[in-house]
Amino acid sequence: MTTDRPVRVPRLSWAEVCARRLARHALAAPGKEAEPADIAAAMAGTHAQVMPAAELSIGLRIAGATRRDVREALWSEHSLVKTFGPRGTVHLLPARDLPLWVGALSAIPLSPSPFPDGVRLTPEQAEQVVRAIADALEDAELTVDELGDAVVHRTGPWAGDLVMPAFQGMWPRWRQVIHLAGIRGVLCFGPGRGRKVTYTSPRRHLPGFRPAEPRAALAHVVHGYLHAYGPSTPKRFAHWLAAPARWAGDLFDSLSGELREVEVEGARAWVTAGDTEAPSDPPRGVRLLPYFDGYAYRVGNQPPELLYPGRAAQRVLPGNFQAMLVDGVVAGLWHQRRSGRTLHITVEPLVSLTSAQRDELDDQVRRVGEILEGTPRLTIGQVTVGGHA
Repeated sequence: MTTDRPVRVPRLSWAEVCARRLARHALAAPGKEAEPADIAAAMAGTHAQVMPAAELSIGLRIAGATRRDVREALWSEHSLVKTFGPRGTVHLLPARDLPLWVGALSAIPLSPSPFPDGVRLTPEQAEQVVRAIADALEDAELTVDELGDAVVHRTGPWAGDLVMPAFQGMWPRWRQVIHLAGIRGVLCFGPGRGRKVTYTSPRRHLPGFRPAEPRAALAHVVHGYLHAYGPSTPKRFAHWLAAPARWAGDLFDSLSGELREVEVEGARAWVTAGDTEAPSDPPRGVRLLPYFDGYAYRVGNQPPELLYPGRAAQRVLPGNFQAMLVDGVVAGLWHQRRSGRTLHITVEPLVSLTSAQRDELDDQVRRVGEILEGTPRLTIGQVTVGGHA
């Protein structure tokens, strides 16, 4: 006679989860042999809305690296691609994984346009613009104005109508779908032309590039996310990816044979099957996370009441500040200002630092200076500037 026994659900403490994430993000110790593309993969993409912050995010995770290493990987080796990634925001992604990312991002249901009638593109117009962008960038690097002229030439004057409210005026209608062209794989960023951004086609540096089959691509992104941020839930995955929550739940259900349920402090969550281990040592160390690195860490590492304990919930959580981690949780914020070669760095701890933690903070400040190729000057005090927009 046999009896059905309940399957034991592995349990992880919050401290073990923090230790996993520090290790997976190369924050417990910087990688000695890692390349920038390896770090971008380990982070499930590096946010790059502000390039110095992206260079710092990757540089802090590689022993001895500087921003020049990141720039070389991006513009010379082409092992990194700057394009639109999770949440439709600018990311650095490993070039080797771009077909999988494009296949996955293209499979996410599109959200309704936030623009009113008379401004938004129709679905047919959006497709026309994406095709025009693909054609214009096939063998070129164009500024946004040059790309706009090329799009209008290939579609019609309606694409150039100045109807989109922008920072200091109005943008042409076609720019509504520039991020869509990125996640479809027909556009990525090219090297800057002076102070101007350029766009190009990823196919120029990735011969034979084409999006991967959606299911395999989505599985890759789910596993990459869970490796970096797990244990997690479909709802948190949807938030990180800016995807519908029900769609994310169905996706996790379709991958149920590849995932494993665990329990974290009494709450259900998921990891990739066979990936339930956690480091034996507790989370340790002081780490400085630059703009959007801390945001991505927050988006992936919810729930916020555990990641932002005590005063951090009121001081750091509401804004996009540069965060200081102490033993895996947010325990301060910081800001830097460049003046020539001098980097004026202000750190506002929200907990008392031990002598050893203060030494680690000094080491982190020194590394920030090395990576950004400046001379750091540390001040312990209140950060008086607001978070980044």
